Amino acid sequence: MTEERALSLHVPEPEVRPGGTPDFSNVPIPKAGSVPRPEIDADPRSIRDLAYSIIRVLNREGEAVGPWAGTLSDEELLEGLSHMMTLRTFDARMLMAQRQGKTSFYMQHMGEEAVSCAFRKALTPGDMNFPTYRQAGLLIAGDYPMVDMMNQIYSNERDPLKGRQLPIMYSSKEHGFFSISGNLATQYIQAVGWAMASAISNDTRIAVGWVGDGSTAESDFHAALVFASTYRAPVILNIVNNQWAISTFQGIARGGSGTFAARGLGFGIPALRVDGNDYLAVHAVAKWAAERARRNLGPTLIEHVTYRVGAHSTSDDPSAYRPKTESDAWPLGDPVIRLKNHLIRRGLWSPERHTQAEAEILSTVIAAQKEAESHGTLHSGGKPSTRDMFEGVYAQMPPHLRRQRQQAGV
Repeated sequence: MTEERALSLHVPEPEVRPGGTPDFSNVPIPKAGSVPRPEIDADPRSIRDLAYSIIRVLNREGEAVGPWAGTLSDEELLEGLSHMMTLRTFDARMLMAQRQGKTSFYMQHMGEEAVSCAFRKALTPGDMNFPTYRQAGLLIAGDYPMVDMMNQIYSNERDPLKGRQLPIMYSSKEHGFFSISGNLATQYIQAVGWAMASAISNDTRIAVGWVGDGSTAESDFHAALVFASTYRAPVILNIVNNQWAISTFQGIARGGSGTFAARGLGFGIPALRVDGNDYLAVHAVAKWAAERARRNLGPTLIEHVTYRVGAHSTSDDPSAYRPKTESDAWPLGDPVIRLKNHLIRRGLWSPERHTQAEAEILSTVIAAQKEAESHGTLHSGGKPSTRDMFEGVYAQMPPHLRRQRQQAGV
C-alpha cells in the first residue's frame, strides 16, 4: 500500500523583491537577426518555436540585421523616433499636470513607446484598434490632435468625450481607436467580434486587440481566442508583457505556460514573441501579422516583451513591490535610445540633432498644453455642459430622461 502524501499548493514568487538586486536571468535573449521569418501562410504548427523565442532586428551595435529587417524607409524610421520622443514628452508633461492637480489621474508609457508607435505604422486607415490605457502611441503615430488628447485628460469644455471617460481613456472612431474600457480584457472579445463583422460584410478592414500580461488571466482573453481560432477572424491579438501588472509580477498570470505567446498554440493560432523595445522588430512583426489577416489566413497572437519603467498609474507606488533600480537592469534597453543609436550609425541622425529635436518637441507639447488648459482643467476653467449627460446616448431620448433634463434646466 502506497503512503499518502499531503498535497501542497504552488504559489509563483518573483525573482527579487524591493531591496534586492534586479535579476532578469529568466529572460533568454536570442541574438538579433537569428529568428527566421516564416512565409505569411505558414502552418501554425510549423512555427511553434516562435512562441518561445524573441524576434529582434537591432543588435547591440545598433545595426539592423536578419530576415525581419528592411520593412521601413529612412524617412519612416526618423518619423518613428519623433513619435516615440513626442509620446515620452507628452507623458512627462501630463504626469506633471496630474501632480499639480490639473487632472485626477494619468498613466505613463515610459519604456513601451515602440510597441504602439511602431505597430500603428503597419496598419491602414479604417483598421480598428481595441486598446488598453497604455497605447496612446497609436494616436500619436496616427496624427490624432495632441490638444484633443489633453482636453480629454483635463475633462474640460473641449473634451471630445464630454467628461464621460476617466482621463487617458481616449476614443476616436476616425483614427481607429475604439473606446477604452476600464474592465480588463473586454476589448479582446470586442476586437474579435469586430473582425468577424468585417469579414461577414466582405470588408477589407482588420481589427487589433490589446491586453497587458495580467489581463491574460481574464476569461474574456480565452473566449476571444476560441472565436478567433474557430472563425479565422482577421484580427491581431497583442499581449504587452511589460513584466508587471499593477502590483503583481507576470508569473501569476502566465502560470506554467512558459510564455504568454504559447497560449495561442493550443488554439491553433500562430504565436510570436517580439522585442517590444525594438521599433524595427515590432513594425516587421505587425506587418507580417496584418498581411496574414488581410489574406484571410486568420488571427495572429503577438507577445511584446518590454518593461514598464514608470508606475502602473499615478495611484501606484512600484517601490512597494520591485527594486527601484530594476528598470536600469532591463536587458532589452530603452526603445528611444536604441532607435536613436541606429539612426546615428546609419548617418541619418546625430547627438546634436537629437538634442535639438528634444527641445523642438518639448516646445510643441507645451504649446498644445497651454491651448488645452485655456479651455479648463480639473479644478478651474470650462467644464462640459450638464446637458451632455443627456445627449448622445439614445437615438430618441426616453421620457424619463426628458423629464430629468427639464428639471435640471438644461
